[in-house]
Amino acid sequence: MEFDNNRPIYLQIADGICEQILQGKFKPEERIPSVREWAATIGVNPNTVARSYETLSDRNIIYNTRGIGFSVSKDALDAILAEERRKFTEEELPAILKRAELLGINLKEML
Repeated sequence: MEFDNNRPIYLQIADGICEQILQGKFKPEERIPSVREWAATIGVNPNTVARSYETLSDRNIIYNTRGIGFSVSKDALDAILAEERRKFTEEELPAILKRAELLGINLKEML
């Protein structure tokens, strides 16, 4: 996994897990790799992955079951979609529309 130096790694890991949930690689109620397994897979410190998992737990994307590990929440997909749609409409889309206007591109051309 390649990381962007301008954004905390733990957030990039959390986003990557959310993306995999959206792609169906991790399904609701399915166990995800342990902190140590994931850290070894992507080559980062386990503490960094633990922080990512904590962030996802706080957002109710994943949950921890003692003795079993972390699993995807049953409502994870809906929660991720809602947050990503909000980010897109409030943060990304205005920038895209402004850029299109500056370049003289109308909505019909964009579609």
